[in-house]
Amino acid sequence: QAQLVESGGGLVQPGGSLRLSCTASRTIFRLYAMGWYRQAPGKERELVAAFSSGAYKDSDDTNYEDSVKGRFTISRDNTKNTVDLQMNSLKPEDTAVYYCNAARGPQNYWGQGTQVTVSS
Repeated sequence: QAQLVESGGGLVQPGGSLRLSCTASRTIFRLYAMGWYRQAPGKERELVAAFSSGAYKDSDDTNYEDSVKGRFTISRDNTKNTVDLQMNSLKPEDTAVYYCNAARGPQNYWGQGTQVTVSS
């Protein structure tokens, strides 16, 4: 049974925007620190943006990879158990498979991944 379900990837021109969404179970959403990672061809998976704690802490502490600061915004909706990634001013180097992640101590859940391609 999938724990994390992603949606929202696709093809966009440079400078464009996309919004990714990840839906989790209520338990995971509340207890796990959720975020987004990406993996480009030939590169290691890297953190894009993540909350520092689960929703139960009601904290907005977040971490962003340096290259996306000011362009990407992570948010969560407590009524829908979703974590979204709004991506603006997209660049070709943002092209990658984006994965939703939920982490708590040694436990990690991953989504199936969604392709984001930035190309003219």
